[in-house]
Amino acid sequence: MAMYFVMGVLAPSLLNLLHLVMGIWVVMSRGNLVSLGFSAMGFLTKTIGMLFLTWLGIEIVGLDYRIYVPILSFVWFFSHICEAFVINHYMENNVPQWIQDLQIK
Repeated sequence: MAMYFVMGVLAPSLLNLLHLVMGIWVVMSRGNLVSLGFSAMGFLTKTIGMLFLTWLGIEIVGLDYRIYVPILSFVWFFSHICEAFVINHYMENNVPQWIQDLQIK
């Protein structure tokens, strides 16, 4: 049961936390446009990461896919939603003042 928690909750959470930290750094240092490109590339790398964790958990560790895949998918999806809100917050704070003045409020 502990391996389900480690492989299904901790592993994807750590991978997404690393991506979140890198995403915040990209937003703050490189700007919003580069951050959108990083998010697009992140989609590919996260997909590869999820496929790797699925393979690792089922084939190598021997977890039951009927239990493991739903746990992994839920944690992965939920962490992506949280990451989207956090990155959106940093992107909104990184907009120049002259663009904010152009927006209708």
